[in-house]
Amino acid sequence: MISDCIIMAGGSGTRLWPASTSKLPKQFLKLPLEEFPPEAGGVKEGQSFFGAAMERALAVTRKTPGGRIVIVAGKTHIDPIVEECAVLENRDKKRLILIPEPAAKNTAPAIASALVYINLMGGGRERSILVQTSDHIIRPLDIFTADAAAAARQDKLVVFGIQPDRPETGYGYIEIAGVLKELSNERAHTYKPEVFNVTSFHEKPDLKKAQSFLARKKYFWNSGMFAFSSAFMLDEFKTHSPEVIVPFNKLKIPGKDSYHTRKGLKILDNWKNLEAAFHHTRAVSFDYAIAEKCRSVAMVKAGFSWTDVGSWDEYARHAKHTNTELYKTKGSGSSCFVDSDIPVALCDVEDLIVVVRSGRNGEVPAVLISKKGQSQKLREIVEEIKTAGRTELL
Repeated sequence: MISDCIIMAGGSGTRLWPASTSKLPKQFLKLPLEEFPPEAGGVKEGQSFFGAAMERALAVTRKTPGGRIVIVAGKTHIDPIVEECAVLENRDKKRLILIPEPAAKNTAPAIASALVYINLMGGGRERSILVQTSDHIIRPLDIFTADAAAAARQDKLVVFGIQPDRPETGYGYIEIAGVLKELSNERAHTYKPEVFNVTSFHEKPDLKKAQSFLARKKYFWNSGMFAFSSAFMLDEFKTHSPEVIVPFNKLKIPGKDSYHTRKGLKILDNWKNLEAAFHHTRAVSFDYAIAEKCRSVAMVKAGFSWTDVGSWDEYARHAKHTNTELYKTKGSGSSCFVDSDIPVALCDVEDLIVVVRSGRNGEVPAVLISKKGQSQKLREIVEEIKTAGRTELL
């Protein structure tokens, strides 16, 4: 069983700008509901990406005595996290702890801080920990729970691989050893996850290499989720990235005055030496710091459906429509996707993505207009905004 879960809820979510900003990033946006109905094991109405991640964390840790869920996020994200967690039952709130990051230093320090906290709070160095991000759509929940349980039984770093169905250039890849066997279509108690040894990780490829990966059948998309035992991972940090973990080793068990509580959620916002630890640690991703250097890695072949809504094109494919007040000329706009908090009119245009935020929530108004299939280029726009010194837009 998974003993504890770490949810990484930081980041600015600029891939879905302007709906997603540093103050209210992607993880707090509502999930596209139409293609993932609740009756099919999918998304609950009104559920956010973060809310879905929380649901998964509760499911995999609920049966573990003393199981904890540690949320690591930026200080600017405290308010939306508190609101999301306020609706949980009291028995679940008691297992949550939010660690606000004093500085954004990528995923390795975020995981290191949560790992050290879990270790200091007792329960043994052999606790099995699941790390998940809060920006994916995963269904059904029972299959995800079964895959997480399989990961917990491996005494090594475990990653979750997604079977590619296209030559995707936007994801990293996992290369496995051995010949694959197709998973059974059965879904209840007869479902048995498959586990493989990992030979290497690969960065986001160009199209030619992605096509080769797809054809060779032994490459999987890297979902960005990990599982490991506490003792194993502490040793991995010590061996491969001491510059990340050593600053956190000065942390002590937090006293009562280290926390405050809002709407039932405990927030560790006064942990002595945490700010110094983040100041001195190295800013680096978990993939670079640990995963690509680790010599003992296994992969669980995901039996669940996984979607990384990493662009407006991807969001539009799943959302199909929004609650936008939309007007258009006859025969126009049928292939357009519009997400706006003010009325929009379309005149004789097609294949557009239009996203409008009027600033009604106190943020700077902004509009995105993109040709469909080109929304990945939004990263170039974000860089232009930064270069222009208009970071308040982000």
